Amino acid sequence: MSLGKRGAREKQDAIWIEVASLATPAAHPFYERLNKLLEKRGFDRFAGQACRKFYARTGRPGLPPGVYFRLLLVGYFEGIDSERGIAWRAADSLALRSFLGLEMSETTPDHTTISRTRRLIDLETHRGVFGWVLRVLAEEGLVKGNTIAIDGTTLEANAALRSIVKRDTGEAYNEFLERLAKESGIETPTREQLAKLDRKRPKKGSNDDWENPHDPDARITKMKDGRTHLAHKAEHAVDLETGAVLAVTLQPAVAGDTNTLHETLAQCGEHIREVAGDIDNNDVQMNAEGPAELVLDKGYHSNDVLVILKDVGIRSYCSEPDRWRRNWKGKQEEKAAVYQNRRRVRGERGKRLLRQRGERVERSFAHMYETGGMRRTHLRRHENIIKRLLIHAGAFNLGLVMRKLLGNGTPRGFQGRPKVLLYVIQLLCRVLPVARIRLRRRSALQRVTLRESVTPYRVPFLCLKFGYPF
Repeated sequence: MSLGKRGAREKQDAIWIEVASLATPAAHPFYERLNKLLEKRGFDRFAGQACRKFYARTGRPGLPPGVYFRLLLVGYFEGIDSERGIAWRAADSLALRSFLGLEMSETTPDHTTISRTRRLIDLETHRGVFGWVLRVLAEEGLVKGNTIAIDGTTLEANAALRSIVKRDTGEAYNEFLERLAKESGIETPTREQLAKLDRKRPKKGSNDDWENPHDPDARITKMKDGRTHLAHKAEHAVDLETGAVLAVTLQPAVAGDTNTLHETLAQCGEHIREVAGDIDNNDVQMNAEGPAELVLDKGYHSNDVLVILKDVGIRSYCSEPDRWRRNWKGKQEEKAAVYQNRRRVRGERGKRLLRQRGERVERSFAHMYETGGMRRTHLRRHENIIKRLLIHAGAFNLGLVMRKLLGNGTPRGFQGRPKVLLYVIQLLCRVLPVARIRLRRRSALQRVTLRESVTPYRVPFLCLKFGYPF
C-alpha cells in the first residue's frame, strides 16, 4: 500500500455524489430518544402552527421552527453559551445533524440565521413552547404545583463597565473624570491623578447616573464573588416536590427580591392553571388553583410580602433575618402574618421545606447557568435574553423527563453510564475475593446441647459472621 497524500488541488472534486457513499450519521442514544419523545408529542406540528404567522407565504424557505428550538435545546445540553458556538457545534457533529433532522447534503444553520429567527419569533411564542414542555411534564406526573420555592441569581451582562456613559449628557467615564480634574485646577491630568480623584468621589457607580449604551437594561451591581459588573437578575419558581422549573423571569439586577416576587409568582400561578386546564387525565394529581405553599429565603422577608401572601391564601415559609425587637403598634395585621410565618418556619415541616429549597432551586441554577453555560449572557436587552432563558428552562425540564425514562437527564450523563457499570464490576471483582477470605476466617464451629435428649450430646452448628462489605 502506497503512502497517501492530502492536497487541496491534487484531485478534482466529484460532480455527482451517490447517496450510498455519503457518511451515515451516528445518532447519539440520548438525542435519539429525545427526538422520539418530541415526535410522539407532536412538537414540530405545535411549533409550526405557533410560528406560522411570522413567516411569509412566498420566498426562500427559512429555518423551520422545530429546528430552531432544537438548536437552543442543544445549547443547554452541550453547555454552549453563544449562538455562534451552537451553530459551530451543529455543523461539526453528525449526531446533532441527525437530531436536527438534516440530511448530509444540507447545510447546517449559520449563527446569523439563528439570531434572525430569534428576533423574528416573539416572546409569547417562546413562552408558549415553555408551556408545552410543562404540559409534557404534567402528563408524566412531574408537576404538582402545590409547594413552590422562588429564588433569584445574577447573570453577567454582555457589556463592559468601561463603556458606560452619563444618562443625561452621554459623556464617557474618562471624559467625565477629565472634566472634573480641569474644574479642580489640573489642566493635564495623569492616570494616577484621575484614579485618585475618582477614588475620593462618592457614589461613583450609581445606576441613576450611568448606563451602557449597548445594553440599557444592564445594571451595575456586585456579583456573589465580590466583583462589580453589569448584570441582570433571573428569578426561578421551582416545584419542590419534583424539581421542575415552573416560571422564569428576568429583572433588573438592582431590583430587590420583595419587588420582583409578585411577577414571578403570578406567572407561576398562570402556568399551573393553564397546564391543569389543558390536561384531561384524571390520574395526574395537580393543584389546579395555583400554589398553596411558598418557600422563600430571608431576602424576601417583609411585612408587605407576608400580608399579601396571607390575603391570597398562600402559606408562606420564609426565613426570618436577625432583627431587634420590633414595634407592632398599629400593625396588628402585619404582626399576625409575621408570627404565623415564624411558627411555620420553626416547625419540622418548615425546616424540611427550607432544606429542599436550598437543594432544588440551587440545582436549577447550577444546571442552567453553570453547566448550561448561561452564567454570562451573550445577548443584550431583556427581551432577547428571556427568550433564551425560557428555552433553557424548557430543556432543563425535558432533562427531568429523560431522567425518568433513561435514568440520565443529559447526554454527558448518559454517555458516562458504561464507565459507571465498568467501575462497579471492577469494584466487585476486588471486593468479593477479600470478603470470601474474611468470611472463611470468621466462620466458627459452635456446639449446641439438645435439651430433649436424656443423654446429652453435641452437634456441630455453623455460625456465619458476616463482615465487610456485607
